Amino acid sequence: MSPTPRHPLSRRDFIAHSGASAALLAGAPLVMSGLVPSTAHAIATAAKRLPIGIELYAVRNELARDLPNTLRMVKSYGYETVEFFAPYLGWNIPYAKTVRTMLDDLGLRCYSTHNGMASLTAGDVMTKAIEINQILGTRQIVLASPPMQASGPNDWKRFAEKLAAASSLLAPHGLVAGFHNHSAEWEKLSDGSRAMDIIASGTPAEFVLQLDVGTCVKTGADPVAWIEAHPGRIRSVHLKDWAPGEEKQEKSFRVLFGEGAAPWRRIVTALESTGGVEFYLMEQEGSRFPELDTARRCLANWKAFRKSV
Repeated sequence: MSPTPRHPLSRRDFIAHSGASAALLAGAPLVMSGLVPSTAHAIATAAKRLPIGIELYAVRNELARDLPNTLRMVKSYGYETVEFFAPYLGWNIPYAKTVRTMLDDLGLRCYSTHNGMASLTAGDVMTKAIEINQILGTRQIVLASPPMQASGPNDWKRFAEKLAAASSLLAPHGLVAGFHNHSAEWEKLSDGSRAMDIIASGTPAEFVLQLDVGTCVKTGADPVAWIEAHPGRIRSVHLKDWAPGEEKQEKSFRVLFGEGAAPWRRIVTALESTGGVEFYLMEQEGSRFPELDTARRCLANWKAFRKSV
C-alpha cells in the first residue's frame, strides 16, 4: 500500500496520475448557520427518499489506505451510494467484482464514477471503463474535469462535440456520459458566452450536467437559474458548499455542508422539481476535521436540513 501523501492532491492531480494509483487495490449534527427554515412549500415526501451518497475523493487518503474499511465507515454514517474516481481504472476485473461484492454486502450502490477523458474516448481505456462500470452497476460515466485549460469558444465547441460523441458510444452499453463542472466553466469567454452554456447546447438531452454547487456559487453564477434552464439534465449533483474567505481561515471550500453561501433550500427545490436529480453526492475535499469525520459531519448537516425540506 502506498503511504498517505504528505500534501493533499487536487482532483486534477489524481486524474493525471490515475495509472499510478494501485493503492486503491489493496456526532452530532452541527449548527446549520446558513439553513434557516422558510415557509416555502415543502417538497413531496417521495422526493425526500432520493439517495444520498459521497464522492469518494472526499475520503481519498482513507480510501487509499483501506478501501473495505472506508466503505464500511461511510455506510455506517448513513451514506447510501458512492462515486469512485479515476484511479478505479487501476483495478483489474476480478478486483472490480470483489468491490461490487463489498458494495452489495454493505447495501451500498454506485450510480456514477468520475473519469478522465480516456474513459469517454473510443479505445482500450473506454472499453475497460465500460466493463468495470457495468460490474459496479453504474449509470453515469462522468468526466471529472476538462483535459485542457479554459480557452476560447471554438475550443469549447470542439470539446462539446467530443462529449456528444462519448454519449453515443456509451449509450449501447446502458451508460450515459456526463460532465462535472469546475469554476472556470462558469466564467465569461471572449464572446460573452460561458463554457457551461456551450457544453449544454452541444450535447444531447441525455448527457448529464453534473452540478458542482460550490464552484458554481464561488464564481457568482446562479445555480438555481442554471437548473431551471436545463430541465431533466442535472441528474446528479455534488453537495459542495463555499464561503467567502481564505482556506487558511477555514473558509472557501473548507466549510462543511450548510456552513457556506449556497442557497440550499432553493437549489434542492429546483433540482427535485425541474432538474431531474436522481441522487445526491456529498463532496467536501478537506476541512478542519479529519476526512471521515468531515464526511460524517456533512451528512449529519444534510439530514438535519432534509427534515425541513
